Amino acid sequence: MSSSSSSSSSSSSLPPQTLKIGIVGFGTFGQFLAKTMIKQGHTTRATSRTDYSQLCHQLDVPFFRDVIPFLEADNDVILICTSILSLSEVLNSMPLRRLKRHTLFVDVLSVKEHPRNVLLQVLPENMDVLCTHPMFGPESGKNGWKDLPLVYEKVRVRDETRCSSFLHIFESEGCRMVEMSCEEHDKVAARSQFLSHSIGRILAEMGIESTSMNTKSFETLVKLKESTTNDSFDLFSGLFIHNRFAQQELMNLEQSFEKVKQRLLKKMSEQQSLSSV
Repeated sequence: MSSSSSSSSSSSSLPPQTLKIGIVGFGTFGQFLAKTMIKQGHTTRATSRTDYSQLCHQLDVPFFRDVIPFLEADNDVILICTSILSLSEVLNSMPLRRLKRHTLFVDVLSVKEHPRNVLLQVLPENMDVLCTHPMFGPESGKNGWKDLPLVYEKVRVRDETRCSSFLHIFESEGCRMVEMSCEEHDKVAARSQFLSHSIGRILAEMGIESTSMNTKSFETLVKLKESTTNDSFDLFSGLFIHNRFAQQELMNLEQSFEKVKQRLLKKMSEQQSLSSV
């Protein structure tokens, strides 16, 4: 499926439903999404390996320490907000047979083929699957989501109204809706997201800091270093391990660096030869 960007691509002729959304993994990103969902009038509940009961109490979100009553609750949607590295372990540890009704499972991971494959493997066949990647987070989305991209693929959707109602959460905030296959997403993300993170991590290893004589270009590099190292190394390694296109991009980066280095050394050698004449 080729990518498309359209604000009407997920719209249904029926008005959007108010949803009951169960969130698995209530870390920073899960909390960030939940606040907008609550603001829109959706009911949210959460479960997580970390005890977020106090925070959930402040947000008026029921928190389930035990995953079984969470699965048995009346969820329209189960939203997977785990880390990339823990996804398979978390889903395989959940007794999904305890689900009481047909449910839409949605993931928001930064890679897409991996969660698609895991969800299709572990879920009962009658569960719907929507893979999404909000291309923003608590920092870039703190002043609203207008014009920020939400990439998605309807992997296995029978209940179109429910799926459209979930996507409407992002549409109604002004997101740019981009329908794209999981494979195409990972191919593009390996070059854009993973490459950016790799360069940011390399700059961090070099220890670059702002100076009193920054150029605009150097300021851009410092900002790249800061924005990428704000994310955990687990996220960065997840982008590499679970995106089959990332290894090639890392090799391309290494080869390109070597080519530039060799051109510089060749030029230096030529200049030294001229000056010795």
